Amino acid sequence: MEPYDPAARFFRLIKQTANDCIFRDDFLPYIKELLSDHPGLEFLSNHAEFQEKYAVTVIARIFYSVNKCHSGRITLRQIRRSDLLEAFQQVDDEEDINKVTRYFSYEHFYVLYCRFWELDHDRDYRITREDLLKYGDHSLSHMIVDRIFDAAPRPFGKPEGSKDFLGYEDFIFFMLSEEDKSNEVSVRYWFSCVDVDGDGKLNNMEMRSFYAVQLHRMQCMGHEIVPFEDMLCQMMDMIKPTNPDFLVEEDFLKPECCQVSGALFDALFNLNKYLMFEQRDPFVERQKREDEFETDWDRFACMDYNRLAMEEEAREEEAMEIDWVNVDDEEDSEDFNSAAGLGGVSEAPF
Repeated sequence: MEPYDPAARFFRLIKQTANDCIFRDDFLPYIKELLSDHPGLEFLSNHAEFQEKYAVTVIARIFYSVNKCHSGRITLRQIRRSDLLEAFQQVDDEEDINKVTRYFSYEHFYVLYCRFWELDHDRDYRITREDLLKYGDHSLSHMIVDRIFDAAPRPFGKPEGSKDFLGYEDFIFFMLSEEDKSNEVSVRYWFSCVDVDGDGKLNNMEMRSFYAVQLHRMQCMGHEIVPFEDMLCQMMDMIKPTNPDFLVEEDFLKPECCQVSGALFDALFNLNKYLMFEQRDPFVERQKREDEFETDWDRFACMDYNRLAMEEEAREEEAMEIDWVNVDDEEDSEDFNSAAGLGGVSEAPF
């Protein structure tokens, strides 16, 4: 393999000999080896189910970022244009798996899987439209949820009958796009959803139809109404499209627009985030620009992991307090411990 550069050697190592691209399952042997050897993942050694889910998550994240056309096949050219080789080298060198925020972080996996688990009430590993409407404290409009199911990119195609559900890998694509709208992949994800007629142009009629749902929600919740014309004028001033009559993907992807273009998507379909944008504190925004996080996703994942950890700690403390109350009554204590095992631990994925 001497004649090949590092990217080509990596590509040839991962793919099957007879193929000219990398498929999803080609990564599995290497993720399994990582799970068995990496000190940061040793605690999962006796949890085969969650080792499997970790592997699925890592691979889906790789395809999300590297295979930007969502063909389910990674080419050598895509490897060269990505940070995948550097991420594999970093995870090989770094003992703290959570410092490898590109693809491999256990904390990021935990956040993704817990969010999926919270919505998947019947435990069939499928998210329905009704389930997704509950995401983020019911922040998404029903109109965008329908478009996610009908038009959003999926990592490995749409299985037969999948128009009525999202699998776990589909959910990963959704959540990565929802919590970080400042990168090329998420912009293209959401543009495909709001470009209802599929002509590659987001026009006023399409934006007005999405925003009408938001206006209705503002009225129902008693929020101050922001007229469509005012919202659109503000967003156009921020994005500065090439053509004032419509927006194209490239308008969102201009370097000076990447950090603000997500505000338009939020205005069109995520009421909670749009209201936060309208009421934003300049001091907090400045702190964000100066913090340690490289991406909006990294920031969100850190905050959400801390939230989940605190909730788990509170549940454990509550269980301990109840145990102490019943410590003198062995029979009652045994009954309680049995119930706590059913109502507490089994509901958490870890």
